[in-house]
Amino acid sequence: MTQQTRILMIEDDPAVASSLREGLEREGYDVMHADNGEDGVSAARDYNPHLIILDIRLPDGSGFDFCRQMRQMRLRQPIIMLTASRDEIDKVLGLEMGADDYVTKPFSLQELRSRIRAMIRRAYGEFSIADSDTLYAADLVIDKSRGQVWRGKSLLNLTPTEFRLLVLLAQHPGQALTRRQILDAVWGYTAEIENERTVNVHIRRLREKIEPDPSRPTLVQTMPGIGYRFNAEM
Repeated sequence: MTQQTRILMIEDDPAVASSLREGLEREGYDVMHADNGEDGVSAARDYNPHLIILDIRLPDGSGFDFCRQMRQMRLRQPIIMLTASRDEIDKVLGLEMGADDYVTKPFSLQELRSRIRAMIRRAYGEFSIADSDTLYAADLVIDKSRGQVWRGKSLLNLTPTEFRLLVLLAQHPGQALTRRQILDAVWGYTAEIENERTVNVHIRRLREKIEPDPSRPTLVQTMPGIGYRFNAEM
């Protein structure tokens, strides 16, 4: 079973929730839905999502209060708030309660996807300030400050792009990353269909340098229909 990027959506409108869930799942996200704040807070604690989408107007209270409650529980996942108000005060209040971003209704799925990718990249990507300078992944030692990868006493000769690709995968062990997610994080632009082939080429080259047997890769595994994952259990 692969571990996908998990999104918790706290939204009481069934039509909005169904549409967003379907669209995000097509993108490869694992989406859980709660239709009220109390259940949403419990799910945030127990489900441990990578990101939370939180509506401001909920049947059992304000999204502002639930956002603050989650932060008081030391839940640090990025939170994107959904608001029907264009008033600046609502947006400022949401950020003060601990939200990371907001989207004003009505909005397009494309806009929300862009916000989600940006939040995931900032929170878990290569430049996360919470990350150590050294990663230990399987039998590899990745020195991010020097841009070097070692296996035992052997220094592996990776290009800068191959290095960034390995760092991204190693920072998400066991998690299936789509080619779109990889392109956004490593190359920094929105993926087009033809550009996704770039990922395949670099994965092949990376495997040639880090896999004991590139013809039977065990570190960087292909997830059919999704993308790739890094197997650190070796």
